[in-house]
Amino acid sequence: MTAIPILYSFRRCPYAIRARLALRAAGLMPGINLELREVSLRARPPELLQASAKATVPVLVLPDGQVLEESLAIMHWALAQADPEGWWVGRSAAERAEIEALIAENDGPFKRCLDRFKYPDRYPGEPVEPQRQAGLMILHDWSTRLVPGGWLLGERPSLADLALLPFVRQFRLADPEGFDAASGLAPLQVWLRRFLDAPELAAVLEQPWGPRQRWRSPRWLYHLALAEEWRAARQAGVYSRSTRGLSLAEVGFIHASQADQLADTWRRFYADAAEVVVLHIDPERLAAAGVPVRLEPAPVSLSGGCCCA
Repeated sequence: MTAIPILYSFRRCPYAIRARLALRAAGLMPGINLELREVSLRARPPELLQASAKATVPVLVLPDGQVLEESLAIMHWALAQADPEGWWVGRSAAERAEIEALIAENDGPFKRCLDRFKYPDRYPGEPVEPQRQAGLMILHDWSTRLVPGGWLLGERPSLADLALLPFVRQFRLADPEGFDAASGLAPLQVWLRRFLDAPELAAVLEQPWGPRQRWRSPRWLYHLALAEEWRAARQAGVYSRSTRGLSLAEVGFIHASQADQLADTWRRFYADAAEVVVLHIDPERLAAAGVPVRLEPAPVSLSGGCCCA
């Protein structure tokens, strides 16, 4: 059990952005009544994998142990705590049905078009332009809705606006000039620009809501390596460094740090290096392979260290 909710997030993910928008609107704040863990999608920490088999972000772990694995579930939970802007609470049944239909269109057909337009390398054999045009058709329909009051449901924002805007932002980022020049989208372009300029978006993309530093799991060990040496090792298929300036053959083991030691290790040994990469080491996998891990004495500022034989 945890004393406060834990949010696993990724700064640029549109699903995570909309979850953070709702949590912030509800009055939750990282470091006060929420723990935010910015994760790398290339190296998902074991705590995230344990909480959610999907291992996608966002994931919210509540103090009672309940796990919310979908961004919309997180948004609804947050707004149930507090909804000062009336994004969802107090809406009529008809309005809620409209909101749900718009979000379903965004998360279904529009997201499919967005993925194939923005990431064509992931979908070989699927032409990009038809996906772009299909996405623009959906955006045109949404733009038409915006004419009366400036928001999807009228004169004030709703859950639909905040759930869709991060994805429309992604669509524009894929081709800003094409988006801005598209005909028939003037109301939607104004709607998006208002969002891009809003302090709410800026807040969830920066500290403390959008940290650029990844959260380090205390269950893992970490090894700093010169990027050039790591690239060469990947190409060769063998990594033979112990630490900076010393080989594995010379030392006999690989130096590693625990999560709370990593910053001090970098400052002491790598601060002047041009490019450094952080390698994640899973002690459980080492144990399964019969590789011992030993703690070794280190200066007080480093609070000890680790070595992998």
